[in-house]
Amino acid sequence: MSTTSDSPQPVAQPPRPGPAVRLALPTLSPSSRLYVGTEAGGSALLLVATVLALAWANSPWAAAYESFWSTPASIGIGSAELTLDLRHWVNDAAMALFFLVVGLEITREVSAGELRDRRNIAAPALGALGGLAVPALIYAAFNSSGPASTGWGIVMSTDTAFVLGILALFGPRCPDRLRLFLLTLAIVDDIGAISVMALFYSGDLHVMALVVAAVLVAVMLGLRWAGVWRLWPYVLVGIALWLAVHQSGVHGTLAGVAVGLLLPARQPGPEQLERTRTFGRALREQPDAERARLVGLAAAATVPANARLQQTLHNWTAYGVVPVFGLANAGVSLDAQTLREAATSSVTIGVWVALVVGNAIGITTGTAVALRTGWGVLPGGVRWSHLMAGATLAGIGFTISLFITDLAFSDEHLREQATIGILGGSVTAAVLGVVLLRVLGDRFPLCTPEAEGPPSLPPRPWRAPTA
Repeated sequence: MSTTSDSPQPVAQPPRPGPAVRLALPTLSPSSRLYVGTEAGGSALLLVATVLALAWANSPWAAAYESFWSTPASIGIGSAELTLDLRHWVNDAAMALFFLVVGLEITREVSAGELRDRRNIAAPALGALGGLAVPALIYAAFNSSGPASTGWGIVMSTDTAFVLGILALFGPRCPDRLRLFLLTLAIVDDIGAISVMALFYSGDLHVMALVVAAVLVAVMLGLRWAGVWRLWPYVLVGIALWLAVHQSGVHGTLAGVAVGLLLPARQPGPEQLERTRTFGRALREQPDAERARLVGLAAAATVPANARLQQTLHNWTAYGVVPVFGLANAGVSLDAQTLREAATSSVTIGVWVALVVGNAIGITTGTAVALRTGWGVLPGGVRWSHLMAGATLAGIGFTISLFITDLAFSDEHLREQATIGILGGSVTAAVLGVVLLRVLGDRFPLCTPEAEGPPSLPPRPWRAPTA
């Protein structure tokens, strides 16, 4: 053998980037990119479902729309039976899976994602707090008293799927860090919205059911402490927890959040990985069904229960549960009389203005405070123009806004007026956000000035030098 074929040959390397390129942070992690992609893809189905619901509710078959979603359905074992209409099966049971995925994503980000670093979370967290407080205050200014005053929580949430779906249309022209900023902001925003639901939109509480729910939470903590990695014990306890929370007067979807927050998300130790190698060697030595089963179990145990359940449920919730929720709840009559009432309704106007103006001002101001005080950073090519456009897009409050509308108002007219405000405000926020992102583009400076290097020519394709 000649040394020419045995020894590795030196490979010409491209020139090192300048300081401005070295300051750019990595793009989204594979798990975050998968989450963003799924949310963005589900937004198209949610939009189609919303249009179908509006068309159905304003067609000659409008009566069938309400009649269908009011159809009772029961499940039971023996004498124990639970009966809900189809809309409440969607809102109370299916949406618990949606909130479960939200809880899983929060736990993953806290344990292994962006929420581990205080400086990474400070800017979106303060932005989210501004996006929670300012819209609620604007709505309260329009509805300071009476039955409508309870709807302030409607405007306190961002629809992640729609926002990420719109940003996906811009492709590489939209910085990945802006997507990650809005994703982190939406997670903190969801925590706030969930807390509001638990504290202010619960019904009459039943102490015994709450005690049972507390015991089940303790059981789940025990499973986590014992290192149980299989999913089925958590699933069984989670179903029982949902039933207990539903009976307690607290909204059943909070059980989904609790399960998502409690499922183990920490990566296994090296001994678990070594066990997988041991079973793999045994299978290679003597292939049989039992050893193959053990290899599969050992391999599954190397992935946290949080990640395995999220992979199983996320597509179902993004492409199934959320569009069905939109179909069940977005069907509001848009006849001339309803629109005239909505045009002068303080509920409709309050929701509309709070979503568009409140989020744009609140998120931009909160983030600016974090950046100016040095509590947080937003490097990686995010400019003030991107931030303002993203804050405006965050006014798309759809899924959780409709959800809280159902909790906040028992009066059907108030629900209709709030729904029209949600639809109008979300469309306005989407259009304004897209216009700002297209018109302003890269015209404003970077949010973190030191990340902006000297102007340079566009990079040329690199080619290895020829001999």
